[in-house]
Amino acid sequence: MSDLNNFFEKQMQNDEFRKEYNALAPKYNLIKEIIKERNAQNLTQKQFADKVGIKQSNISRLESGNYNPSMDFLQKIAQALGKELYIEFREAKV
Repeated sequence: MSDLNNFFEKQMQNDEFRKEYNALAPKYNLIKEIIKERNAQNLTQKQFADKVGIKQSNISRLESGNYNPSMDFLQKIAQALGKELYIEFREAKV
């Protein structure tokens, strides 16, 4: 196991860290999925932004986690990727 993995595992034992990490997980999972789909379609950020109808800098901010997208924005992203936006509630991890 790498030093980074060891560090992460140790941090996850801290209740406050784990709570914050889990709270941010949905946001970063969504970002990861958007990047994966954009790359699968061989789209640059600029090409993707043109498809969505926004500036490339907005895609960059979204993918870096520095933008809190609205539902309307996520719907545009999904449509540009040829996907359907689906949101659900799940039981919370304690």
